[in-house]
Amino acid sequence: MPSHLFESVAALPLPVAEVFPFFADIANLDRITPPELAFRTLTPGVAMRAGALVDHEIRLFGVPMKWRTRIARWDPPVEFVDEQVSGPYAEWVHTHRFRDDGQSGTVMTDSVRYRLPLAPFGEIAHPLVRFQIGRIFRYREKMIRQVLGTA
Repeated sequence: MPSHLFESVAALPLPVAEVFPFFADIANLDRITPPELAFRTLTPGVAMRAGALVDHEIRLFGVPMKWRTRIARWDPPVEFVDEQVSGPYAEWVHTHRFRDDGQSGTVMTDSVRYRLPLAPFGEIAHPLVRFQIGRIFRYREKMIRQVLGTA
């Protein structure tokens, strides 16, 4: 089963000390996910730390499903990693990195390693899935800028 990698990089004109706390609040994930995914965090208020489990509901292509992630690494304000425990992918590992850009701004990098289910047949859907993931991250960046007041 092949793994795929998606990466998104965004520059925000705010210091890491202001950007990272936004991501430390799991409730903000609902705010930055496209509405058509009907994404909802079922464990609001969970303390973000290594080992924390977070349950979500999501609709992918109109199909409702549960998604459980585990915070595999928590290293504020530099990085955290969430991994799918159960959900729509055969594998989903999302690394969030934050670094100072040297001019009081933040470079935020999202790297997602994922595998599709139902291999090898699931690979047929990869172009559509990759397009959808890209669209989700473009929406996220737009909403992050709006919420943080940098739009």
